[in-house]
Amino acid sequence: MKKSHLYQFTLILKNIDENTPDLEDSLYDAGCDDALINYSNGTVYLDFDRKAHSFEKAVISAIKDVHAASVEAEVASVAPENLVTESEIAKRLEISRQTVSLWIKGARRKHFPQPIMRLTEKSPLWKWTDVTRWLYQNKIINNETLVEDALFLENINAALEERDKKTRETRHHLLEEIQLHI
Repeated sequence: MKKSHLYQFTLILKNIDENTPDLEDSLYDAGCDDALINYSNGTVYLDFDRKAHSFEKAVISAIKDVHAASVEAEVASVAPENLVTESEIAKRLEISRQTVSLWIKGARRKHFPQPIMRLTEKSPLWKWTDVTRWLYQNKIINNETLVEDALFLENINAALEERDKKTRETRHHLLEEIQLHI
C-alpha cells in the first residue's frame, strides 16, 4: 500500500475576493481545512499542506474541494508556476544561484535548456519541466517524481485554462491555422 505524503502547493482562485461573504467557512466546510487563505491585490490564494498518495491526487482533490464550496470559487491556476528564473531554480533546488549560473553558462554541465522567453534582456525564463528533465538526465536529481510533478503542474494549469469556452475555441482556431501552413 502506498504511503501518504504531505504536499505543499497553492491554488489561485477567481470569482471571489477577501470580501466574499462566508468565504472561510465555506472553504473549510468543503474540505479545505488544510489550507491557509491569503489575499493579495484582490486575489485569493489557498496555501495547502495536503496529505495524499501522490502530488497529483493532492492537487486534484484540493481543486474538487474548492469547486464544492458554496461560495462558487473557481481555481484559476496551481502554483508553483512552470516559468522560473535563475533565482527560482536555485530556491526550488535549495542550492546556490552561482551553481545554477554555472550550469546555464555551460561551465559545470553542458546543454542546459535554453530560456523560452525573456522578461528583459537580463531576466530569462525557463520552463520548470525542461529544467527538471535536464536535472534528471544529468543525474543531479535521482528521483523522477520531480520531473513528473513538474509535467503534471504544466498540464493541470493548461487544463484549467481550457475550461473557458472562448479560450478553447480561440486555441483550436489558431491550431488549425498553424497546421494549414505546415
